[in-house]
Amino acid sequence: MKFGAVSDISTVDFSLPHDHSETTELLSKFAQRTSPLSYQVGFAKWDPKYLQGLYPKGVGTKQLEYYSNHINCIEMNAFYYRIFPPENVQKWYNRSAEDFTFCPKLPQVITQYRRLKNCEEQTTKFLTSINHFGSKLGPCFIQMHQSFNPTKFDDLASFIHAWPKDVSLALELRHTDWYNDPSISKELYSLLETNNITNIITDTAGRRDLMHMRLTNDTAFIRFTGINDPTDYQRLDDWITRIAKWENEGLRRLYFFIHQHDGHKSMKLYNHFIKGINAFGAKMNLV
Repeated sequence: MKFGAVSDISTVDFSLPHDHSETTELLSKFAQRTSPLSYQVGFAKWDPKYLQGLYPKGVGTKQLEYYSNHINCIEMNAFYYRIFPPENVQKWYNRSAEDFTFCPKLPQVITQYRRLKNCEEQTTKFLTSINHFGSKLGPCFIQMHQSFNPTKFDDLASFIHAWPKDVSLALELRHTDWYNDPSISKELYSLLETNNITNIITDTAGRRDLMHMRLTNDTAFIRFTGINDPTDYQRLDDWITRIAKWENEGLRRLYFFIHQHDGHKSMKLYNHFIKGINAFGAKMNLV
């Protein structure tokens, strides 16, 4: 079964939890900034089988060109499986739209196999590769296995302290104790805030315990998984309302990635979301 999947959605409470008590206080630190909220919304890949209804006939090998001119961001899950040569990354940079953003996922050799330890060589290789995204590089993101628990806090902290400060980083932890043990979560949030690491919010049906609603800098990085059900649209509406609230409180960057197993519905969810955030003053294109 895929992570966060459930067999009976009637038992799931999909309502967004209230914000963590410290999120509003944190956002207030950025409220005086005059720049508008930067919206980056996209998918995990540009595969036409996954994004049915996006591409016109005859797009051929120009998929990235078309995707990047209609959708402004991508969660580069492909990096999870391999570290691409710099020349590949340079080609993606050259082929994509000027204002496009790539958010590469750290490779599994770093996060799953070595679990953030003894991975200096692989990390250097990854950083050398993604450096060729240049001005189009968004946050890199770590996704740890749900077995990676708080007993490994020192390993996490060591990796974060060694990470280059000029490369944005976001973190997704899946073991429930990271967020639901108060003493551990306090230490975690302090680590992330101090090092300007974005705390990823994972919205999936079977793991509502990961909806911590705790931001740790001026950026929200949200990974939303649809369930091929009409409730997906109400869930997106709730996110739109919450994001508007956060913007008023000081949020300055949003990365929102839509995951959906049904390729026919991915674009419908995207367009619904974009229409909603445009109602709050954003000016993003509908596909």
